[in-house]
Amino acid sequence: MSADLSSQSNDPSFPSVWDELLWRGLVAVSTDQDELRTLLAGPPIAFYCGFDPTAPSLHLGNLVQLLTMRRLQLAGHSAIGLVGGSTGLVGDPRPSAERTLNTKETVAEWVGYLRAQIQRFLAFDGDNPARMVNNLDWTAPMSAIDFLRDIGKHYRVGTMLKKEAVSARLNSDAGISYTEFSYQILQGLDFLELYRTYGCVLQTGGSDQWGNLTSGTDLIHRVEGASAHAIGTPLITNSDGTKFGKSEGNAIWLDPLLTSPYAMYQFWLNTDDADVIERLKIFTFLTREEIERLERAVADEPFRREAQRRLAREVTALVHGEEAADAVIAASEALFGQGDLSALDPAVLAGALREIPNTTTLGSTTVAQALVDTGLCSSLSEARRAIAQGGVHLNNVKVATDSAAVGENALPGGVAVLRRGSARSRASSSRQPDQGISAAEKR
Repeated sequence: MSADLSSQSNDPSFPSVWDELLWRGLVAVSTDQDELRTLLAGPPIAFYCGFDPTAPSLHLGNLVQLLTMRRLQLAGHSAIGLVGGSTGLVGDPRPSAERTLNTKETVAEWVGYLRAQIQRFLAFDGDNPARMVNNLDWTAPMSAIDFLRDIGKHYRVGTMLKKEAVSARLNSDAGISYTEFSYQILQGLDFLELYRTYGCVLQTGGSDQWGNLTSGTDLIHRVEGASAHAIGTPLITNSDGTKFGKSEGNAIWLDPLLTSPYAMYQFWLNTDDADVIERLKIFTFLTREEIERLERAVADEPFRREAQRRLAREVTALVHGEEAADAVIAASEALFGQGDLSALDPAVLAGALREIPNTTTLGSTTVAQALVDTGLCSSLSEARRAIAQGGVHLNNVKVATDSAAVGENALPGGVAVLRRGSARSRASSSRQPDQGISAAEKR
């Protein structure tokens, strides 16, 4: 499954891609803006973004960079996707403590995973085909002496100490090792190597990486006497200040084996009204006109959650493909009583059911007991009342008596889906006290 690149385009209503990046809120910090505007409006340039294999998958924070790269490529510029086979062995400084170093074999394996994910978002044919590179290719042959003489001599320790990521760690109890302290030099070397090999003059990355981004622009200026540029995208946070892309401490991954397409869809569907328009600007290729229409819909009819549904579908399709997006939408609707559960693809249904409360039970177990076991009701008496009031469904069929067994109207795979409360106009993974869904797997 991959992103449908053919359906993506930059918004023609903007004078330049730079203006579109500004409107979408994708520029938190940058080198000279006037020069960047001129540069991006002129002949095609080469630009790059780096991704370190510190995990077996990219996540939603990385998606900001991937879509920014795609926007620049759509504007005619040449994208270079860099996977850090060498920098991934070192790790950039985290604010809190040293990273746990992974083995060379693990990092090499993860390089392959990330490379495949990045390639789905870029076009490798046409007039400005993208490139993929691995910085291990130019750092591995370099001796420590050559690194210190040819690269290290251009760095001043005082300047390196002032970098935000370094200074934060110096002022912490954990301190910082020479290994992570040197990370910024390695990233600067990457930019210099790409400048020399491909004429690359722009690097994009998160604003929290600004010290590492400018490490490269400064190095190119000192060594080559040339100008290079950097764009730092904003760190995405929710309107309440919480970190974006985290769900109970777990990242939302782009790998469907780590975060299912259903979970991805539900994550976006649950976006707060205060955040949804910003998310549409950053994470979709919808036009300014369409996003402004959805903004009016949020203001006038927020209960319809049209903007959230559009956001969820667009991003799920970008990450997992149109077919997967359609399948999880069908599963969401069916789970909440708006479709035929038995008609769903068994794999899609299984993936969706993993994301909701579930238990393993006997087929002869009563629905009332299963409601308690899955947490939809707090007691048997509450479960019986819910059934008597007509508010309980088993596989989308209303349960008539509290003696009904979960084995009735079985779904493929021996799964029973319980729903308490009426079908809602939208599917959601969140559960209110008097409504929700859960699954009981029969033994």
